[in-house]
Amino acid sequence: MSKISPPELDERRSSGDYYVLDIRPSESYRREHIEGSHNVPVYGDLRRGDEGELRRSLAELPDDRTVVTVCKAGIVARKATSVLEKEGYDAATLAGGMRGWNGYQNGSVGYRLRSAIGRLLP
Repeated sequence: MSKISPPELDERRSSGDYYVLDIRPSESYRREHIEGSHNVPVYGDLRRGDEGELRRSLAELPDDRTVVTVCKAGIVARKATSVLEKEGYDAATLAGGMRGWNGYQNGSVGYRLRSAIGRLLP
């Protein structure tokens, strides 16, 4: 399963090759989201193991771009990525989810430390 780091997504999203799919609840999405992302609020369903609502939303997703899934921390988004890959989509999970994105955007010490450790470990 593919992952994409916040800096990679930030650098590449202007190319138009990526479709950012935020699966968090609508309220969370309204409070903060990645500019240009799209919300399909299936987070709770996927946490419970119910893929139905995401599968019913597939017609809304482009099949000619990589779909990058986003949730709070990236864990539930991996489930969404798995469903999309099974359905033939080119999909990736945003590493660290919105927490990672915000850490990257803010240049937080925690984000920089996790990134450095991630580069050192295989």
